[in-house]
Amino acid sequence: MDHYDSQQTNDYMQPEEDWDRDLLLDPAWEKQQRKTFTAWCNSHLRKAGTQIENIEEDFRDGLKLMLLLEVISGERLAKPERGKMRVHKISNVNKALDFIASKGVKLVSIGAEEIVDGNAKMTLGMIWTIILRFAIQDISVEETSAKEGLLLWCQRKTAPYKNVNIQNFHISWKDGLGFCALIHRHRPELIDYGKLRKDDPLTNLNTAFDVAERFLDIPKMLDAEDIIGTLRPDEKAIMTYVSCYYHAFSGAQKAETAANRICKVLAVNQENEQLMEEYEKLASDLLEWIRRTIPWLENRVPENTMQAMQQKLEDFRDYRRLHKPPKVQEKCQLEINFNTLQTKLRLSNRPAFMPSEGKMVSDINNAWGGLEQAEKGYEEWLLNEIRRLERLDHLAEKFRQKASIHESWTDGKEVMLQQKDYETATLSEIKALLKKHEAFESDLAAHQDRVEQIAAIAQELNELDYYDSPSVNARCQKICDQWDNLGALTQKRREALERTEKLLETIDQLYLEYAKRAAPFNNWMEGAMEDLQDTFIVHTIEEIQGLTTAHEQFKATLPDADKERQAILGIHNEVSKIVQTYHVNMAGTNPYTTINPQEINSKWDHVRQLVPRRDQALMEEHARQQHNERLRKQFGAQANVIGPWIQTKMEEIGRISIEMHGTLEDQLSHLRQYEKSIVNYKPKIDQLEGDHQQIQEALIFDNKHTNYTMEHIRVGWEQLLTTIARTINEVENQILTRDAKGISQEQMNEFRASFNHFDRDHSGTLGPEEFKACLISLGYDIGNDAQKKTGMLDCEDFRTCLISIGYNMGEAEFARIMSIVDPNRIGVVTFQAFIDFMSRETADTDTADQVMASFKILAGDKNYITVDELRRELPPDQAEYCIARMAPYTGLDSVPGALDYMSFSTALYGESDL
Repeated sequence: MDHYDSQQTNDYMQPEEDWDRDLLLDPAWEKQQRKTFTAWCNSHLRKAGTQIENIEEDFRDGLKLMLLLEVISGERLAKPERGKMRVHKISNVNKALDFIASKGVKLVSIGAEEIVDGNAKMTLGMIWTIILRFAIQDISVEETSAKEGLLLWCQRKTAPYKNVNIQNFHISWKDGLGFCALIHRHRPELIDYGKLRKDDPLTNLNTAFDVAERFLDIPKMLDAEDIIGTLRPDEKAIMTYVSCYYHAFSGAQKAETAANRICKVLAVNQENEQLMEEYEKLASDLLEWIRRTIPWLENRVPENTMQAMQQKLEDFRDYRRLHKPPKVQEKCQLEINFNTLQTKLRLSNRPAFMPSEGKMVSDINNAWGGLEQAEKGYEEWLLNEIRRLERLDHLAEKFRQKASIHESWTDGKEVMLQQKDYETATLSEIKALLKKHEAFESDLAAHQDRVEQIAAIAQELNELDYYDSPSVNARCQKICDQWDNLGALTQKRREALERTEKLLETIDQLYLEYAKRAAPFNNWMEGAMEDLQDTFIVHTIEEIQGLTTAHEQFKATLPDADKERQAILGIHNEVSKIVQTYHVNMAGTNPYTTINPQEINSKWDHVRQLVPRRDQALMEEHARQQHNERLRKQFGAQANVIGPWIQTKMEEIGRISIEMHGTLEDQLSHLRQYEKSIVNYKPKIDQLEGDHQQIQEALIFDNKHTNYTMEHIRVGWEQLLTTIARTINEVENQILTRDAKGISQEQMNEFRASFNHFDRDHSGTLGPEEFKACLISLGYDIGNDAQKKTGMLDCEDFRTCLISIGYNMGEAEFARIMSIVDPNRIGVVTFQAFIDFMSRETADTDTADQVMASFKILAGDKNYITVDELRRELPPDQAEYCIARMAPYTGLDSVPGALDYMSFSTALYGESDL
């Protein structure tokens, strides 16, 4: 109490000292004070039905002075003396002065006798002291009070107005713009501020005084001419008049504050609802795209041609290159939006957002996993089908070649075997026929392998599900039936010839030898031509080198074959020589074989022509395999750099997210630099994609130069982009939480250190037991419930922690905490949820009670609010938002159109149904 008296003494002693000096320096101030103080007193006395005309005369008896104090204080003073004598007047004035002193005000040099004697200076000083105590002292703005608080209030309210600079309570008000700005700030409809001019102070002052008197019930306490005509207007008069403005607008200030609070809460709610709608739409679109795409990837209906399957592969490449990457970005953005929305809801004390059924982040992740599984199976199926069709085309062509050669060989053989020429032949002719038949059997046996090869190829085509298997089977069956018939006819003819062999004795050994050597040589040449024209498929340079080696070995046999050809032709030449020498009638042909020297020479020439062609084909294939090997090495060199680079970046991002070097802003800056370096690395990924496409177009299916496939690189790249975006979002949410909750950097570091200590697997999350140990290590007290535990858990680290600090932790309390930090019950606690929990206990956030109290101010202390009141106090869009969602008020004091703002306020915070 002594401190308060001392403070008041200092406040009011100084004005008294200034009072004497002011009156001596400028008597014009006395005139201003007379008018201002008189008007101020009358503004209060009229509430009691009276007023004063002359300030020093009308207070001399003390009666109106006591009445004035009762009106402005709301208290009853001692009963006044009604006598007319001087002693009665002095008694009344002393009662008034005693009442003023009882309010903590020391009156210096002001006595009852001076007031009773009509001393104008003392009377004005007393009134100023009353004004200070009852009109100005209680003004408080941002921890400043009285004169300083009133000046700060004026400066804040007039700050947006041009040509207004309030620095004091005298010359700053001479141009009148300060008064007009105060009125316009609170009641803009009363003054057209844009038409006022600084060089017309008289108009400005009169406008303000007239408007204040007419619309604000503030009496005209000053004269515009006096203010303009005085070099330095009286400070006390100005302060008295300005204080009336403060009190007139204080009620509007409360309403403005209440409206601002409601607008803030509604803006947050509207923004959150918009984010929820955007999440639902984005999730629906992404799930619908996945639903449409998976059946396409699961379609395993094969095509019959290589071209059709190549088109399927090209369509799949377009999907991986053009259609899927935007969806990967949408999925990542969806997770970021969800995390941001949950953070905003927690910071605004709203319930957590639960998406519609089937649209949780986990649901989307499950659907995405199914998509990637189908995608992987589809690519494997495409490659297997291409290999199968390639193999089928090769086998089909090989089947046609061998079948054509065989059919060409068998043409006419059945007719030949069915001839009866031996019945009329001579002995020599019979013997010739028999030898010829023996040569045919040798030829037939030589063709047995080809028939078996044809059947084996047809069987393989059937097993590989060749689309034209029916025609292949029909042709193969025809060849086999014909072959069986040839065997039967051959056996039958041999039996007939052997029956007549005893009748035939002469056989031309030369023709027989020719036939025996010419037939296998001819078969060898046909086999050589077939091999030289045979198509080949190789996938490695080693395979083509093997074919080249085999071809070189074949060419090495050609000199010996040429010797055999010359020997065969020598036999034929010897036969011709004998025929010419002995004039033997041989009917012009060898009876034992149809192979003539011209045919042997023709086929030999053909073989010699095919050899260089085969050389050229092998050289071209060798060049192609060398090119493929260069593609493999080129892809392997890049993949062996990019793969480890992606893994290193993933590890570095993980370390940044758990380290405590610098502030969260430093970590965010560091992460964004990493994100920029990662994005700048994208051209190398694209270059690798181009190399991979060349490899696929070259039908290269394996690569011994690297263990990385393009699928590994793509998955790693997508995971890297998702990880850096998710990590940046987590740090941004931590900054948002820190700033909103008022957490210091030291507290944040302490939270991070504790979290990292118990996150032993560096996964960025804590299990329930690890989280409990972390809370206890930070000194969080979790009480025991009815079922007390021993404190011993399966986790050895947690058990050691509990034993070392001597805590037992209640299961029910810990279950309550887990429901807060893990609302989705996934079994882990993220760092964001951890700091949300640690900060929410002391957080100062808006509550339903605060919003309810704000609505009550707008409603004028009623239990309901009307549509007109909402539209008057709130912006149009937020007013309509409230009107659409508020339920009708049903209380006993209800009026038509009344709305229930209480249930609306609790519903904003999830405490009831809207």
